Amino acid sequence: MKLTRFLLIALSVSLFVSCSNDDSNDAPKGVYDNGFFILNEGSSKGGSVSFSSDDFSTVVPNVYEAANGADFAGVYLQNIFFNGDNAYIIAGGSDVINVVNRYTFKLVSKIETGLITPRYGVVKDGKAYVTNANTYSYINPATGDTDDFIAVIDLATNKVESKIDLNSTANRIILENNKLYITDSSNDKVLVVNPATKTLEAPITIGYSGDSMEVKDGVLYVLKSPYQNRGELVKIKLSDKTISKIAFPESLDGSGNLDIYGDKIYYTVNKSVYAMNTSATTPSTTPLFTASLSTDGYIYGFTVKNDKFYIGDGGDFKSSSKAYIYDLNGTFIKDLAVGIAPNGFYFNE
Repeated sequence: MKLTRFLLIALSVSLFVSCSNDDSNDAPKGVYDNGFFILNEGSSKGGSVSFSSDDFSTVVPNVYEAANGADFAGVYLQNIFFNGDNAYIIAGGSDVINVVNRYTFKLVSKIETGLITPRYGVVKDGKAYVTNANTYSYINPATGDTDDFIAVIDLATNKVESKIDLNSTANRIILENNKLYITDSSNDKVLVVNPATKTLEAPITIGYSGDSMEVKDGVLYVLKSPYQNRGELVKIKLSDKTISKIAFPESLDGSGNLDIYGDKIYYTVNKSVYAMNTSATTPSTTPLFTASLSTDGYIYGFTVKNDKFYIGDGGDFKSSSKAYIYDLNGTFIKDLAVGIAPNGFYFNE
């Protein structure tokens, strides 16, 4: 009888602890859990980060300032990447990466040395790999197209430990199958880097002005949009580096913001969103929908996520703008008041 009562008490305690642990696991990790950040590039006076809850009912226009007071986030905010509980905000115009807790946005550290015009970053095995534009060609024509590099950052110390010279220009970066792929927008190739050996491998020649890129099912998709020339979508089969191309007609000049969701490739031109199947051999020239943006605005930030389109209106690059949410049919859902030049959406998952 005493043993039975003991077992019942032990079972009750066990169930209580188990339920308590489950409840704590489901509890929000901070005020900015269960939502997404909108990165606002800003102007020469600085950029900002906005936050929206997943249901769009809560919008905070400047979470960095709200969490850190007068601390300056930096000029021309370019990209955010995550690692564990931290978010890394790249401020390309200030040569700094602000490390914050992704759920509270409290400042953890600043990476301020070893960076020169940082652009985009990815994480692998406790290291961050961040492209650096270094000197621009209009500043130094002799080196501006050849001196870009990747800064390798130890995320345990938040310090740049080494760099990988690229002997070319560098912009966007993707990690896939233990290789880094970098678009070289000023030259005619995609750069390939082995992060384990920190060495360049043979580049993939695709033609000039590669920019946005995505990977799906072993294929790297790169959208090219050359100035005053026709655009192209380049498909690179990564297993053997074979290439196929889809030429864009003149009506799609200025295409950008490539994203892939499900079996659809989405791209934008001005204020319109287009879609084609990943198996297509010709592009769609009929917009899926045209967003209702500001008079002088165009689609600057663009993400397809959770069966929705997230669109940042570039606006006039001087005043606060808006982000717009549409469903996959192109039906308007919500607009959000954000900062200057919203260029990206980052989801706290």
